[in-house]
Amino acid sequence: MNNTSVESYLAEGCGRCEHYQTPQCKVHLWTEELLALREILRSTSLDETMKWGSPCYTFDGKNVAMMGSFRDYCSISFFKGVLLEDPEGLLEAPGPNSRHARLLKFRSLEDVERLASQALNFLNQAVEIQKKGLKVDAAEVEPLPDELEARLLSEDGLWEAYEALTPGRQRSFILHVSSAKNPETRVRRAEKCVPKIWAGKGFNEY
Repeated sequence: MNNTSVESYLAEGCGRCEHYQTPQCKVHLWTEELLALREILRSTSLDETMKWGSPCYTFDGKNVAMMGSFRDYCSISFFKGVLLEDPEGLLEAPGPNSRHARLLKFRSLEDVERLASQALNFLNQAVEIQKKGLKVDAAEVEPLPDELEARLLSEDGLWEAYEALTPGRQRSFILHVSSAKNPETRVRRAEKCVPKIWAGKGFNEY
């Protein structure tokens, strides 16, 4: 994955498939939109970094939002999106059973311009949620490690494939990733989960 810089991401792609550094990379479908979204994200108090082959925005070292590019849209994803006030119903769950992450999708530069104020409002809300240390009720959500959640959000259809698994299979991936103490190890473990998720298997199935 390309985790060097956001500039490299925009110029060369995410590095998650064979289209890296080619015009076919999905990042290049949304260059103008991503540049405009980046300006909105950088206008907040969030810190910009690269994680999981995508621009990630953190506050006090904690993941808050991520910018992504897909076949049909680009997006800002919010790790604690379910806690955001969304009276217009703009935020979408990445899958039918998603309980905490939420996406704000954009399909044109006009969408970015039209939704800029709402996007900034959501980002400022997300910062306040992180400042206050608010958490999604653990009794109501699967305890997904950040590294696994971000990887599921980063690829078309992957979240849906994960949610189609049985609870036991989902749990096998959660346990495998979360049992690693080192963040870099958790990232590597999350990546190794992907082929088995696509195959509809649990982590320990062959």
